[in-house]
This record gives sequence, C-alpha cells and structure tokens, in this order.
Amino acid sequence: MAAGALSTALTRTLALIYPPSCAACGTATADPGAFCPSCWSGLRLIEEPRCDRLGIPFAVDLGIGQLVSPLAFAAPPVFARARAAVLYDDVARRLVHRLKYEDRLDLAKPMARMMAGAGGALIAESDCVVPVPLHRWRLWRRRFNQAALLARPIAEGAGLPLAPTALARVRATRTQVGLSRAARAENLAGAFRVPPSARHLIAGRRILLIDDVMTTRSTANAASRALIRGGAASVNVLTFALVGDPIG
Repeated sequence: MAAGALSTALTRTLALIYPPSCAACGTATADPGAFCPSCWSGLRLIEEPRCDRLGIPFAVDLGIGQLVSPLAFAAPPVFARARAAVLYDDVARRLVHRLKYEDRLDLAKPMARMMAGAGGALIAESDCVVPVPLHRWRLWRRRFNQAALLARPIAEGAGLPLAPTALARVRATRTQVGLSRAARAENLAGAFRVPPSARHLIAGRRILLIDDVMTTRSTANAASRALIRGGAASVNVLTFALVGDPIG
C-alpha cells in the first residue's frame, strides 16, 4: 500500500475510534480541529478597524484609514506592531487554558491558523519567528512551551526560520496574574536575554515574536527590548488572544 493511501486509511480508522470534536468544548464536529457553531460564534474575532500599533480593535469604523489609539501614543510599545486573532473572552480563555494546562497540544495548529490569518501582514514582512520562552524550571514543570507550539506551524506555513533558542528567559518571574501594569513591567525587568551563541540567528533580522495571550504588553515589551539589544532590526508581535475591550 502506498504511503499516502496508508496515511488516509489510518486517519479514517482513528476518526472512527476518536470522532472529531470541537476544539473548545468537545462537542462532535465534522472535522478535527474545527469549532462547533456555538463556540465559533462565541469567538470575538479581531478585524479592522484596529490600532495599527497595538492591534486593539475600534468599536466604530471612522473610515479614515490607519488609526493609532491614544494608548499607543501615551505608552509607545517597544515593538513596532502587534496583532491578535481574537479577544480574550470565555471561548478564547477556554482554548488557551486547555492548551496550557490540559495538555491539549493538538489545539496549537487550529489556533496558529487563526493567528496566521490575523497576522498575515506581519508575517509577510518578517525574517524569523521567535517564541516567547519559558524559564527552564517552568518549562520542566509544564514539559512544553505553548508559544513554541504556536510558533512552529506559523513559521512552517510561511517558510520562515524558527529560532526557539534565540531568546532566553534568564530570570524566573512570579506569575503575572493579578499584577498591575507597573508591577508586571517591574516583574519582567531583565528577565529576557539573547544568548551570545544565538545572536547570529537574529542579527539584522525582522523578528516575529509569538505568544499565546497579550495582556498589558509587559511581556512583549520586555522580550522585544531584549531582541533589539541582541541585534534584531525590529520586532512585531503576534498572539492568539488580546485582553481588553474595543476602543470607543
């Protein structure tokens, strides 16, 4: 039997044993990695108009081209631009939680597909994909880095090099949950570094930084600052979800 036919037969057999289910809630679906109608309608996709710097959607389309939010003017980010696929609501939170804490590694591919759709312009102008790293002790406990799982299919789909070792988390930080914006920034100060042995991977390159969720931009700013200090030409950020409500 040819390899392709064998693969198809195996896929069909597995589908009989493990019927496809919704990536978010587990309800039966027609295709693996798909969402049921209820969960799909519950995802708040981020579309235009949105802040060109931060990727935050505007509630009203003013019809005047690219817009920059007051927040981007008040606190300019270290990175050039950020994009996210969805707002961090109930369904998005469930997906992120299942990926990170329930070992649902299969969710990375459908989530990455949504990210690639939302960040097509950023991907097109990137030279290299870098996931936000975990500290080695947290990686040891979790056994995987969810950002790296999302970054791999994005890099492969775009034909870009993936550099998971280009950025290191050199200082263990306490969880960011419940911290204010200022406390998050302080918590992450000096947490990232480009190892000298990895500088050639990013030198002069336009980096696409990947993470699962952007909350206050503290992690993205700290990681971007380290990449630029390490020799990167620029950094854009692409995440699956964005915490916050539309502007206006």
